[in-house]
Amino acid sequence: MTIRLARKADIPKIMHLVSKVVPLMQAAGNFQWGNDYPNPEVFTKDIAISQLWVAELGDEVVGVSAITTDQDPEYVDAGWDINDKAIVTHRLAVDPDRQGMGIAKALMVQAEEVARTIGITILRVDTNSENKATQALFPKLGYTFSGEISLAKRPGLRFFCYEKLL
Repeated sequence: MTIRLARKADIPKIMHLVSKVVPLMQAAGNFQWGNDYPNPEVFTKDIAISQLWVAELGDEVVGVSAITTDQDPEYVDAGWDINDKAIVTHRLAVDPDRQGMGIAKALMVQAEEVARTIGITILRVDTNSENKATQALFPKLGYTFSGEISLAKRPGLRFFCYEKLL
């Protein structure tokens, strides 16, 4: 498996991955993603500022993650000081046919590498309260539960926040 920065040419493959993930998320009661988000425009912006990463097996994109410094204002509700520099993982997805291969873990480890490279010691992530897979994964990777929040951009949904200090 290779983890690398995404390119514009990857967007069709990323969107194909998203099209496989969204129905499964929604079937599990997780409505964090839908037809409106994430979309090619969001991924194009991520690529333009070199914050979108993909996991590849051969020429197949099997995972994606935005590794950013973007903190939602609502993170203060989890007890976080959003003025502290942090690496935040957003838009993490793994091809459902490739789950259990360590792809999400590899993308989360990439977030740690990005943090170390730029001298940031705080890693943060949020996940939908219905996403049982990430709720199991994050603690295994050393993240601790920080609290539950709502996000203005996704009304009616609840999100669990996790943090790891390097």
